[in-house]
Amino acid sequence: MSDHDQVKMTAMEYDKDRPKAENPVLVEDLTLRDGHQSLFATRGRTEDMIPVAEMMDEVGFWAVETWGGATFDTMHRFLNEDPWERIRTLKRYMKKTPFSMLLRAQNLVGYRNYADDLAKAFVERAAANGMDIFRTFDALNDYRNFETVVPVIQACGKHFQGCICYTMTEPRMGGEVYNLDYYVQKAKDLEAMGADSICIKDMAGLIAPYDAYAIVKALKAAVKAPIHLHSHFTSGMSPMSHLKAIEAGVDIIDTCMTPYAYRTSHAAIEPLVMTLLGTSRDTGFDIRHLAAINEVLERDVMPKYKHLLDDSKVSIIDINVLLHQTPGGMLSNLVNQLRQMDALDRIDEVYKELPRVRKDLGQIPLVTPTSQIVGIQTVNNVLFDDENERYKMITDQVKDLCYGLYGKTAVPIDPEVQKKALKGYARGEEPITCRPAEVLEPELPQAEEDVKGLAVDLDDTILYAIYPVTGKKFLKWKYGKEEPPEAVKPKTLDQVKAEDELVKKARAGLLVEKKTQAAPAKSENLRTFNVFVGDEFYEVGVDAQGESPVISYMQQMPAQMPQAPMARPAAAPAAPVAPPAPAAPAKEAEAAPPQAETASVDGTPLPAPMPGMIVSYAKQVGDAVDEGETVVVLEAMKMENALPSPTGGTIKAINYSSGDSVAKGDVLLVIG
Repeated sequence: MSDHDQVKMTAMEYDKDRPKAENPVLVEDLTLRDGHQSLFATRGRTEDMIPVAEMMDEVGFWAVETWGGATFDTMHRFLNEDPWERIRTLKRYMKKTPFSMLLRAQNLVGYRNYADDLAKAFVERAAANGMDIFRTFDALNDYRNFETVVPVIQACGKHFQGCICYTMTEPRMGGEVYNLDYYVQKAKDLEAMGADSICIKDMAGLIAPYDAYAIVKALKAAVKAPIHLHSHFTSGMSPMSHLKAIEAGVDIIDTCMTPYAYRTSHAAIEPLVMTLLGTSRDTGFDIRHLAAINEVLERDVMPKYKHLLDDSKVSIIDINVLLHQTPGGMLSNLVNQLRQMDALDRIDEVYKELPRVRKDLGQIPLVTPTSQIVGIQTVNNVLFDDENERYKMITDQVKDLCYGLYGKTAVPIDPEVQKKALKGYARGEEPITCRPAEVLEPELPQAEEDVKGLAVDLDDTILYAIYPVTGKKFLKWKYGKEEPPEAVKPKTLDQVKAEDELVKKARAGLLVEKKTQAAPAKSENLRTFNVFVGDEFYEVGVDAQGESPVISYMQQMPAQMPQAPMARPAAAPAAPVAPPAPAAPAKEAEAAPPQAETASVDGTPLPAPMPGMIVSYAKQVGDAVDEGETVVVLEAMKMENALPSPTGGTIKAINYSSGDSVAKGDVLLVIG
């Protein structure tokens, strides 16, 4: 009998005398998407989901989240995996449990609003590939951004779950903006759109237990659709908020398997199962079956990713999230960005500036992509502003937000910031008030042209259309046009164990094996000397062999030694001192790396102000450029920065290509 069959038999025995609950809490598992996105940068590979897929299919989850969010980006960019293939693969192993994805409404799975033709095609292909539930949210809670994707979800016969992004401007729910009336009205708006269920999306773990009770109670009274609570663990409140929400009648709760739970992820399922055991809200799940799944994850999967886990903190909660409201994943990205710029010591300034930027930009909720928009602009302000000017380097996404390309903010954007952001903006300096996608041209025809001869189907074209730079690079890997780098290739558990052994040896000082040689017999010429180095001294044995003394041994003596002169044995005849050998000429290849091409080009360099990826150059070598004109677009943390020319002149040299990664200070181009 296999382990899996044994677990199934055990589950039957366990449930034999367990009555079915009157109103069981439904549970959506987030392990295979939000769990690894929150804890180890969405680096979970499909091959590491397969070992537990069939077992998870037997649990009885309402749904399993397998896709969307950052998975689409991370898979093709960092894992050399086709995102579409993950759905198809997991469907072969999980035949009973519905699949859920996180859809960023008109943002799809990217960081801007995409044209209607692309949005429709994406939803149709997601449904065709096997997606069942579309958890749909808009970062601004502007449901005009639902108007394109929702009808397609419904036409495909799939479940439309409408989300309300939960945020606050006060320590607890209330105030003039995000109060109970706000959330009730948003729920009614979603019901009017035909939502099959409504999710309170608490992306930063802000919802307090009694606020969770109040909002669930109010929503249950206002709408008929089932209410779903999604609350990250970050602040430590989510398990308590779950219980109060259950008391208020919530229908569905989000959790993760224990190895993928807590910290900035979600509460674990197992304590909830035992808490509700025997009550009218009993989940009906078997704890032993869940334990068997956890054993596989702990033993066979998590060791591959432990190097990505943040073990810098002892505490598993971050109460500071209640102050800055930044979701955990975004916070770790900010810290990493500051570290790469040698500015981690300014993190407190970032925390202080972040609420100011959020207020300037319309008190927007902090969830992808608005968390990135606010976060990166905050870093830019801290690093590049001075006492005379704020917002000296404004990202393209902040400009888009001020123009209205993301939708309507809860309160108006600061007019001075908006005016500055839109000065010289390509689409116009007057913001729009219509549905954002109405001003976007169709994108699929151009995308099809761009990847003609490379993309083999519509899925490939959509991937490229959403991520042009990294998407094209992935398609070249996928179809053998380019060799993928080692960094994107998977590791086996044996490789991980071998690396762990190397780390152990390094820590023990055994990484380089010491060569041992038998000591020669001591002769009658042996002499000992005391050698003083600062406050320490060594006893050195010297055995004169012919004309040249040979050092026989050297022993460090205890530190508490008398400092008075000591009697010494008679010295051996001094050995002749050889003149120092002339320094060998350094090999040219080893002395220094070849000088960059820019070294021989006279002109003004444009260095990268931050680490990132080159998106595109607006000019080519030989083109004239005016001071302040955009010459290169640099992506940093998925936000784009249009870098202006520091002077007028002609482009003399361009040192990188689209898709190249650069470090802070790398010279991007030279203007002469």
